[in-house]
Amino acid sequence: MLAAGCAGLAAAVLPAAQAPPARHTHVVIVVDGLRPDYVTADVMPRLFRLGQRGIVFNAHHAVFPTVTRVNGPSFVTGSYPETHGLMGNAIYIPKANPARALDTGGRASLEAAERADGPLLTAPTLGDILQRSGRKVLAVSSGSSGSAFLLNHTTTGGATVHPDFTLPPDLAVRAAARLGPAPPHATPNDAQNRYAIDAYLALGLDEIHPDVTFVWLNDPDGTAHASGIGTELTLKSLALVDAGIGHIEDVLGARGLLDRTNIIVTSDHGFSTHAGGFRLSALVEPFAKPMPDGSMDIVVAEGAIYLRSRPDPERVAAIVAALQKRPEVGAIFTRPRPGGGFEGMVAGTLSFDVARWNHARAGDILVSSNWSHDRNQGFAGATRDGGTAGHGSSSPYDIHNTLMAAGPDFREHASSDVPTSNVDLAPTLLRLLELPAPASMSGRVIQEGLRGGPAISTIRVERLQQTVKTSDNTYELTAHLSVVDGRRYLDSTEVKRR
Repeated sequence: MLAAGCAGLAAAVLPAAQAPPARHTHVVIVVDGLRPDYVTADVMPRLFRLGQRGIVFNAHHAVFPTVTRVNGPSFVTGSYPETHGLMGNAIYIPKANPARALDTGGRASLEAAERADGPLLTAPTLGDILQRSGRKVLAVSSGSSGSAFLLNHTTTGGATVHPDFTLPPDLAVRAAARLGPAPPHATPNDAQNRYAIDAYLALGLDEIHPDVTFVWLNDPDGTAHASGIGTELTLKSLALVDAGIGHIEDVLGARGLLDRTNIIVTSDHGFSTHAGGFRLSALVEPFAKPMPDGSMDIVVAEGAIYLRSRPDPERVAAIVAALQKRPEVGAIFTRPRPGGGFEGMVAGTLSFDVARWNHARAGDILVSSNWSHDRNQGFAGATRDGGTAGHGSSSPYDIHNTLMAAGPDFREHASSDVPTSNVDLAPTLLRLLELPAPASMSGRVIQEGLRGGPAISTIRVERLQQTVKTSDNTYELTAHLSVVDGRRYLDSTEVKRR
């Protein structure tokens, strides 16, 4: 009786067990090709207000090459191409196709590359890491099937929803029932953007319950490629995306989830007007030699040049010398010297290490088009690439992209000029999830942007310039760099010719 009485007394005195507090969840909205100067109170009022209530990072960086399928893996691995191994929008995998590059825009091409060459990404992703602790990543996307696939390609413990496919396959029937048929692509791509948003709000919130969600929206990239920066159609695409982001906030608010959801809005790269003239394949063609099967022994994969035959330093140097004379050619990178340093193997080039591109899959030469501050439709930044508008170069307008965040873990009513990068998102998310970051992650935790983190004013930023030039001083190449907490950021490159 005494024991029973004590037990009853204890039950009366001790507080009732409480459920653990609900975890904060994290939504990363990637607005493809969103320049920071697009985000104004007039053009994108909802996104502008999100930045005002949270924090805006004014010195954010895309990873070079500034293309989608380099930066997508950088978001989820926290690393550069030197580690994750996805080298461009086009990649050269000899075992998959010895004569030409593969377009990574299609999921099928990526799966073919993986079958031929082993792991598609040579670094663990957030999906892999979270799965080990029983957590989930959801990726929903209206971008290319390849870019969607790269966000969560192993789909371990999570899911990917795209208009062309759903993973894991057993989710497809439920996705069709909740979302209806996937709409066709259009310009602007509003219907597919809404499809991706609805996939998060319906499947994500009701069924999958992800800890981290990537919502990838295809505009303004798709529209600006076709119609240009600052055009009426591109501005319309921005307004539609802004309304979609507002819809996400409104639904989270109506469901009582906004106060425990961190919303991070970023972009994969910036954007520039294209002035034309840069055709790398044509510039390299005179140096190619026939292989026994009749194909040429040089493959150009976007801005990368691969010599298929044995190492040929003399021919690499000759190609570089020819490129250095062309005004449409900007920065040139070559393999690192044995002793390291900023200069590449060929005089007047930067090392692959400056671009963080030195991987087993790297080519012999990496080239960026030249750029200028010229304005179009009120927006500065032009490169010598072909077409109407786009990205990919080491111009500051392609490298400088968008990052802002609002939610329970981020500072309020703040802005920061401390450099950040797309590779910093994964380690920051892991910090918020109280999980350790693997050694493969090159990015840093953006501590100064978090509540309780160090004051923004206390973060030391070191600015560097590294210049290389040809022996006759006719070509001079400068890399502008920033360093924070031992992490180096490529701000831009600049070429002078005499």
